[in-house]
Amino acid sequence: MNIPYLSDMSIQIPFDNSYARLPDHLFAKVEPVEVADPALITFNRRLANELGITMEGRAEDAELAQLFSGNALPTGAEPIAQLYAGHQFGHWNPQLGDGRALLLGEAVSSSGRYDIQLKGSGPTPFSRNGDGRAWLGPVLREYVVSEAMHALGVPTTRALAAVSTGQPVLRETVLPGAILTRTATSHIRVGTFQILAARQDLEGLKALFEYALARHYPQASDPLAFLNEVIKSQAKLITKWMSFGFIHGVMNTDNCTISGETIDYGPCAFMDHFHPMQVFSSIDRQSRYAYGNQPDIIVWNMAQLATSLVPLMPDTDVAVKEFTEAIHAMPAMIAENWKQAFAAKIGIQNLQDGDEALIQELLSLMAKQNTDFTNVFRALTNGTAQDQFTDRSAFSGWETQWKTRIASETDPVATMTAANPYIIPRNHQIEAMIQSAVDDDFAPFHRLNEALENPFVTDETFKDLTRPPAEEEKVHATFCGT
Repeated sequence: MNIPYLSDMSIQIPFDNSYARLPDHLFAKVEPVEVADPALITFNRRLANELGITMEGRAEDAELAQLFSGNALPTGAEPIAQLYAGHQFGHWNPQLGDGRALLLGEAVSSSGRYDIQLKGSGPTPFSRNGDGRAWLGPVLREYVVSEAMHALGVPTTRALAAVSTGQPVLRETVLPGAILTRTATSHIRVGTFQILAARQDLEGLKALFEYALARHYPQASDPLAFLNEVIKSQAKLITKWMSFGFIHGVMNTDNCTISGETIDYGPCAFMDHFHPMQVFSSIDRQSRYAYGNQPDIIVWNMAQLATSLVPLMPDTDVAVKEFTEAIHAMPAMIAENWKQAFAAKIGIQNLQDGDEALIQELLSLMAKQNTDFTNVFRALTNGTAQDQFTDRSAFSGWETQWKTRIASETDPVATMTAANPYIIPRNHQIEAMIQSAVDDDFAPFHRLNEALENPFVTDETFKDLTRPPAEEEKVHATFCGT
């Protein structure tokens, strides 16, 4: 081992690394590669406490920087890069894997079992000629957006720490390097099952299935029940995305978790003005992962999971029939979740006939008039939504119907306030924050994190962060960190 294990660190992580006890062809044992001059950008102490991470006194920034850069390893860590494959933009890639990430291990506490992973810690056997590094921008983007998603109530990986490396990363230009430490209930993906099924590795597939079943869905008894649990989790997740105007941008099967958590915040974005086919990802040239396509794509992804589970069933014909029925039931499940979520956004708790049409009419008005997705829904709570529309007469007709409808609801304002955030991580604010950080000013990064901690609370201190971008501030494309 080249990287030292430091038993005398003031920070202790309660590791129990169950994934590393699976068949060793499911991962590669590999160390992080040391960096030149690590410096702590931020450490999420609240999350650390939830994970059962203990610190004697207040751990020094220098020690945290050593740990979360990979220059030192805490006692109990067993760094591995996980193997998986996946469909990328619909095309099969037979081997992917963690090309720039290392799972240090799993922290176990009263909160549960959580992976702790370094992202940007150097090359692995799965790097595919990449440098295994991350530059500062994507690290800060993922930190801000994943923590914002958590605050919004969206299942997600979370950010534990961000560290600058003190050495450059070459992309289109030379950029400052950084490493993110993220946590998840696990990093098992649809692609983790796909690679074993594609290789006809029945022994490995069984081991992975039994492990994932016990870790995530112990209430399930067989592959069909497991598939149905994953489907339910993903249907809820995508509905959350849609209700907040979130566009993942790269919904490949290797970016789709078994746990139903949002993972891999590469070219992600929150919509400003509403359009059902909004795309930001620079690599999504065919709009495969546009906002409005996300419900269909998650069904497609679940079909790939189902295909991977077929070899585990004793009767292939029966398995195909039952799995097909499960997949075909998913669109209706998503549609029902969507109606419930968007009904809450306009103050309705008890759905009635005609409510879906009322929601769709509002969305149609918003699309026609390029109104801001977040601000329109939030403005419904205080009676100022008409100010968001250039053609107020068109909105007023809808508003009359809406007010009549919610008159019978119990406290519709409270329902709307709980469903519609005051603030989201807007693209132009993220880009401005990244540019400031590149210029060695992290104040906007820290302020953005503070503002997004309580997204449903109106706080005039952060009113400037709720403003849609001016024309010259608009972000038209977002990019992967690689």
